[in-house]
Amino acid sequence: MNLYIELVDLTLEFKVLDNPIAQLWLERMSLRDQYPLDDPYRFYGFGSREEEAQLALQRIQTTCSEINKWNPIVEREIWSTDDQDTLNYLHNIFERYHGLLDTKPTHPVFGDFPQKIRQHLAELNVDVHRCESVARGSHPRFVCTWYGLPKTETLTDELLESYGSLQCKFGSVYLNYAEIGKTLEDLAMDKDNYISDDAFRPFNHYSADFNVRFYDTTPTVDHLFNLQNYFQQHQEFFNKHGYTEFNHPRLLPLKFPVAELVETMPREKLLEEIRQRQLVTKVYLE
Repeated sequence: MNLYIELVDLTLEFKVLDNPIAQLWLERMSLRDQYPLDDPYRFYGFGSREEEAQLALQRIQTTCSEINKWNPIVEREIWSTDDQDTLNYLHNIFERYHGLLDTKPTHPVFGDFPQKIRQHLAELNVDVHRCESVARGSHPRFVCTWYGLPKTETLTDELLESYGSLQCKFGSVYLNYAEIGKTLEDLAMDKDNYISDDAFRPFNHYSADFNVRFYDTTPTVDHLFNLQNYFQQHQEFFNKHGYTEFNHPRLLPLKFPVAELVETMPREKLLEEIRQRQLVTKVYLE
């Protein structure tokens, strides 16, 4: 089984891996045609930092403006992708009005909002992460998620431990984080003062959603040390959530590969081809 992703006049081919997580992902992929692709322009790290910062700010400012036309709930403006505190504030608005995957929102029920506003609140989440990617010097990747596709399935600790990897490989397709909330890594990096205790969400649910990464990397020793240090500083918090050891597979920054690129051209040429075609037009399996 192969995965094909069509951009503008360019088709990328990926060989689906022979592992249990990939098979579970294929089951969810069989539902994708019933739902629209969230945002076919979710490409990161293919342009200059200046270009990407300008685009990210334009998108998030527009989204906030559209939400406030309905109800002025966004009380802060953002003028820099480096303003992590305001990004945390905006992400918290999404969490409170949308609700977590298994909890109701703390404000009027999300499903009762006008469809256009529900879409803008969902876009706010994506816009926040786009800004964060720019601020952190994102490596080239793109993301495919399907709006409305239920995120009801979960992965066992055994699967996460057996098939998760700290390494990112060029051209690999990975399960996308499907929770509404933040992982230990997010908490440690964001220093979020707005997030509620129940919005700590380690990797658990999965869907058809995936990301494709065009770089090779492994977390540095310093990065892992910083995450472990954050865990130890907040030991009581994590104990309360059932995590007593830092090396639990739901706490480590693991990636879960489901497919690998069939390489047909030099990597630098491929990156340039994608840079010129940052739009997903079709996703299918054969």
